[in-house]
Amino acid sequence: QVLLVESGGGSVQAGSSLRLSCFVAERIFGSFVLGWFRQAPGKQRELVASITNSSRTYHSDSVKGRFAISRDNAKNTVYLQMNSLKPEDTAIYYCARGSRSYVFDLWGQGTQVTVSS
Repeated sequence: QVLLVESGGGSVQAGSSLRLSCFVAERIFGSFVLGWFRQAPGKQRELVASITNSSRTYHSDSVKGRFAISRDNAKNTVYLQMNSLKPEDTAIYYCARGSRSYVFDLWGQGTQVTVSS
């Protein structure tokens, strides 16, 4: 059963914006934390942003001020608004479910974001 489904990726020019969406199955949407990760070719997967079930957010230093995570509880969806995109933001972006200790154990299939200069 697919529990997290990402969408919204694409190919854009530097300086553009994209909004990623992650539809989360009802039975796990109330999990402690939902996060957006990314993995660029040849690099480790990194946490970009997260949001708890009480809407406490975290953004990594590399995206702070440009990206914003949010959630719509009525739609079981988590969003990642990405503004002022840079070529170094190029990666596959994944949505994931995490525990109170921030161990992420359920993952979506990923969506590709490509930013050209």
